[in-house]
Amino acid sequence: MYPPPRKDFIALTLSDPHSHTYNNGKHRRQSCWRKWKQLSRLQRSLILFLLALMLVFALLSFSSVAEQRRGRSDTEDWLELRDRGLVPPVLKPAESRGPAAGPHAEPADPMEPRGPNIPALARPPTKRKPFPNKRAPPNSRKEGNASDTVSDAKQNQEVVREEAGEEEEDEEKVISRRGAEPATEPPSNQKEAVEPQAPAEPAASVHQQVSPGAAERLEAVRDAFRHAWKAYREYAWGHDELKPISKSFSEWFGLGLTLIDSLDTMWIMGLKEEFAEARSWVEKELSFDKNVEVNLFETTIRILGGLLSCYHLTGDQLFLDKAKDLGSRLMPAFKTPSKIPFSDVNIGKGTAHPPRWTSDSTVAEVTSIQLEFRELSHLTQDPQYQDAVNEVMRLVHKLPGKHDGLVPMFINTNSGQFSHKGVFTLGARADSYYEYLLKQWIQGGKTEDELLEDYLQAVEGVKKHLVRQTGPGRLTFIGELSHNRFNPKMDHLVCFLPGTLALGVHSGLPPDHMDLAQQLMETCHQMYRQMETGLSPEIAHFNMQGSEGQDVSVKPADRHNLLRPETVESLFYMYRFTKEAKYRDWGWDILQSFNAFTKVPGGGYTSINNVRDPSNPGPRDKMESFFLGETLKYLYLLFSNDDELLSLDKYVFNTEAHPLPIWPSPPK
Repeated sequence: MYPPPRKDFIALTLSDPHSHTYNNGKHRRQSCWRKWKQLSRLQRSLILFLLALMLVFALLSFSSVAEQRRGRSDTEDWLELRDRGLVPPVLKPAESRGPAAGPHAEPADPMEPRGPNIPALARPPTKRKPFPNKRAPPNSRKEGNASDTVSDAKQNQEVVREEAGEEEEDEEKVISRRGAEPATEPPSNQKEAVEPQAPAEPAASVHQQVSPGAAERLEAVRDAFRHAWKAYREYAWGHDELKPISKSFSEWFGLGLTLIDSLDTMWIMGLKEEFAEARSWVEKELSFDKNVEVNLFETTIRILGGLLSCYHLTGDQLFLDKAKDLGSRLMPAFKTPSKIPFSDVNIGKGTAHPPRWTSDSTVAEVTSIQLEFRELSHLTQDPQYQDAVNEVMRLVHKLPGKHDGLVPMFINTNSGQFSHKGVFTLGARADSYYEYLLKQWIQGGKTEDELLEDYLQAVEGVKKHLVRQTGPGRLTFIGELSHNRFNPKMDHLVCFLPGTLALGVHSGLPPDHMDLAQQLMETCHQMYRQMETGLSPEIAHFNMQGSEGQDVSVKPADRHNLLRPETVESLFYMYRFTKEAKYRDWGWDILQSFNAFTKVPGGGYTSINNVRDPSNPGPRDKMESFFLGETLKYLYLLFSNDDELLSLDKYVFNTEAHPLPIWPSPPK
């Protein structure tokens, strides 16, 4: 006989007053984990593999759908709007555009403050699902899309192609915003300058005694600023740059570049409410105590320069305190074997390094931070800032590798020597070196002979090696030299030069520099006028052959316009020194073209891809931070009749158009 089967469990049934039953009998449900452990290792691996495969397919499908939706925000929407007849009509070439907006202006949007008869970009029909923007002002908490982080660090990668004789391709990053370099020992009355002042009132209105038409133009620039600021305030408040079409923002350093760049512009334009709200953000939200990598040059000219400028315009100690904090955090960049600063600094950790792909810095970057650092020493009586940047200029002054005053584009932070020698340009990576040789000399009371010597020698080198004329229209332009081979290529960035030459003549330098300035100003104007949209390309090539054809040609990769300020900056200088009305008219034409082809109806302005196709300029969904702080500021100053507003005998402008005072000459 077999014994009765053994039961290895106890069946127990419980009941409660509410008739709920618990049974732990043999047929109770097993947990999922227990069932999973009962599977073999092969079975479990197979299941995990299938789940991972399904997840990958799901992610791919989602990204494809998202990409299609993003595409609807720019190119496809633009084409659809054009087919439906909703894109603004084509403006005639600039020769037919006068000071007025022209007969083709679209009706004004009753909800938008607009300048007189200014057409606008068609409104994109699709809206993206927003998310709460917690950094918005308290009284305007709006919804905005997620940030697309932007890393504009790619600065040196094209140089190998350039040296090999190939021409640069699309260079859409803001590689060189041009810098500022001054010098001079602080005068003996520095302590008085540091005394806190009562904050001044914003300029209530700077168009006193304006000529007929000037008031209208000034108000049109204000309207453009308000239109751009409205979108930044709603969709990108406290972030670096606005993406006006998708109604979101992008980050570069996370330090509010657009806001700080625009502070002195609002003050100059008399926009009191906007300035007060932005100042409140600086006081309560702007902090440099964060683990973030910043570019030394860009942070200096935009943020440090903007804060110092606001301090001088307003007398508000807040801006100087913020400037001192930032300046001290940037100093680790100068801890290099050669004293040539690294390009990147972590302002939270106090560390610095060169770009990941090279040990070089660009010449424009290391020689275009001097105005701000020296002014910081001038105000704080702490010489460390001035000593660091002056040492850079002393080293560059003595370096071999120059060509009649022209400098290569790169300098090695370890050896302190020029690298990639033999390539000379006044465009990206070298431009502001030349500009701020002059501005350092002016800011320092015209006492530093080495700076003046280098500037005058460079101008002669430009005239000898880089100046040429086109065949058809005899336009004077500045080309590039690559290992003794001339290239008839000129960046829009080079259009800073007419204004710089004119400023030099105003400061007592040779009068024939003004002749070259006027010729180059005409060429920069033609870079706008000969384009179908009335907007200049990023890079132009010039026809030096024969007397037929067009003077200016543009390669497909160079047809974008980034809302740059260089031409209107030079127009400002040229008008101030000559009082010729044509320079104002040219600036007005440029503003009309910005309104016609880059203005976004919902607010903001966008850079565009194709200045040669007015029916489809191709919005890039990015409003560069310098558009508000520099381009519109120079347009406003161009149309103002008040030369005392920012007298060029009292101020120098840094690369972001931030005015800094000229130091008094020391007694002889």
